[in-house]
Amino acid sequence: MAQMSIHKLLIANRGEIACRVIRTAQRMGIECVAVYSDADKDAQHVKLADEAWHIGGSAAKDSYLKVDTIINIAKKSGANAVHPGYGFLSENADFCRKCSENNIIFVGPPVSAIEAMGSKSEAKSIMADAGVPLVQGYHGDDQSADLLQQEADKIGYPLLIKATAGGGGKGMRVVESSEQFIESLESCKREAISSFGDDKVLIEKYLTKPRHVEIQVFADSHGNAVHLFERDCSVQRRHQKVIEEAPAPGLSEDTREAMGQVAITAAKAIGYTGAGTVEFLYDEDGSFYFMEMNTRLQVEHPVTEMITGLDLVEWQIVVANGLTLPLSQDQLEINGHAFEARIYAEDPTNDFLPATGKINYMGLPVTNANVRVDSGIVSGDTVSVYYDPMIAKLIVWDSDRNSALARLRGALSDFHVAGLTTNIEFLHQLASNDDFIQADLDTHFLDKHGEELTTSDPSLSDDIIAAATLYVMIKQSSQNTFDEADPYSPWNESSGWRLNEDNHHIVELVFQGQHYLITAHFRNGHFLLELDGKELKVCGELKGNKLQLDLDGHKSTVSLAEQENGLVLFKNARSWEIEIKDNSLVNLDSDSQANLTAPMPGTVIDVLVSKGDSVEEGQALIVMEAMKMEHTIKAHKDTVIAEVLYQVGDLVDEGAELIAFEEE
Repeated sequence: MAQMSIHKLLIANRGEIACRVIRTAQRMGIECVAVYSDADKDAQHVKLADEAWHIGGSAAKDSYLKVDTIINIAKKSGANAVHPGYGFLSENADFCRKCSENNIIFVGPPVSAIEAMGSKSEAKSIMADAGVPLVQGYHGDDQSADLLQQEADKIGYPLLIKATAGGGGKGMRVVESSEQFIESLESCKREAISSFGDDKVLIEKYLTKPRHVEIQVFADSHGNAVHLFERDCSVQRRHQKVIEEAPAPGLSEDTREAMGQVAITAAKAIGYTGAGTVEFLYDEDGSFYFMEMNTRLQVEHPVTEMITGLDLVEWQIVVANGLTLPLSQDQLEINGHAFEARIYAEDPTNDFLPATGKINYMGLPVTNANVRVDSGIVSGDTVSVYYDPMIAKLIVWDSDRNSALARLRGALSDFHVAGLTTNIEFLHQLASNDDFIQADLDTHFLDKHGEELTTSDPSLSDDIIAAATLYVMIKQSSQNTFDEADPYSPWNESSGWRLNEDNHHIVELVFQGQHYLITAHFRNGHFLLELDGKELKVCGELKGNKLQLDLDGHKSTVSLAEQENGLVLFKNARSWEIEIKDNSLVNLDSDSQANLTAPMPGTVIDVLVSKGDSVEEGQALIVMEAMKMEHTIKAHKDTVIAEVLYQVGDLVDEGAELIAFEEE
């Protein structure tokens, strides 16, 4: 029977990857069908597609993970193909099988390949049989805690516990000693069940200074397979990638070719077709070991596109249509260097705690051949508690690594988000770090440099104070009523001139709990600002959302976004959310909330204390799950539990009181 050709494609995903697939498919003349949950009814992928269908509640299990619902919508809409994106159902063999049973093309590998690589332990066995190098470990079916402990003690510490059905850093724990093993195992299994519905784990030796290097492979149904070179993904937090780059710095041509051929061998060993990624641990001595194979497109695929000039989604569709690969291995080559930075709604200064809520403003760097932004979010959209908090992917390219890194720093400085805490400043500091610039990379990079990269000055500098005050004065002047009947009336004068006294205005700014009281004196053509005994001469001009500032002869530009009760200023990848107050200095209440509150919306998955328990400062009290991650909440002082207000399974809002303490 002749291979069907894709004419209408359902994208079984959301956010930036759904938008990214839709753009390529529509360029190829293919109609696109989006699906959406309650939380995503106004999302950008819904607006971008040719049509969109509602599939259920906000939680992924009630919408994007509903196999039968998505299959039925594909049939109703007339879509003869499904692209799964990444995450959700992208590596779900049952979903792939049901697509085939309903004569729907699955834009991805066959069921057999997904099943072979879906279990990390089975994948390792297949790779061992194919002669692919492996790290020492235990991948067996016996999952009893006692046996796993014995195997762990044999392997030695440190070691890694990893959910066999895992991905994206979920269900992974590094264990430093035998005494920590059981506690880490239980936590890992709990997270694995929550994220993947399967708590089976494997154990392997944890290399002390490895790099994470992965090979992009592509195969067609005619027996052809190629690799599209490598990506370095070593910089990670909680086993999730932060910045990726291609090609991997410092890799010799011999090693690149050896890894590429091993990756092709791995793909052919399971009869692979489509796009896939073979991930390796690359050790200091140049040796490398198979880690896992992802049977889907990766989040970081754009860096490969930038250095090869190819559209990998287009290649996926070509292969799914039954055609041969567009290029052979000898036609592929590396051009230049590319980086991808994942921009998240999260707080790097607070253990990367995810943030949720509305994005009041999002300003992007200018995109061109060197700078690309992949996103499913615009100003006014909401980052939901139900999904990964990634806002966008910023991708840059240039002729060499240092030039590309300069592009990255510049583009991060021009990427502005107001309304939520983001990791943009952290990414800029990372891209400016000397060791990162020198490509001294390994998967422990953030463990070594985390403190310096997440440290931020909590006070306002003179130029930011001056910019915020000047903004207030310019806006005030622009709101003065103009008497058109008498254009020469002194009441139209905006210079601040007064007949009998020096005119001035009191501006109060609040930033991170600190109050700044500024007296702004009107002068001819400028303002004189008084602050803590200092005098600052400032003038400038507001053009759109950019304030051109002259502070004591030093000229600079600050970007800004207005929001309720104040504004957010942006400069050099930093942002300052400043409240503007008209009232006199407020006396802050020194009594902070004494009880335990939820740092973000989520679900209670474990309660570790009971009413009447005496607890010590730092003791774990309750475990929440939010943004698909576990968060352990600890006591901030020695105290006694008066009441536990939530139980396992309860949903809690941000700021909700979780545990009440007895009054001292």
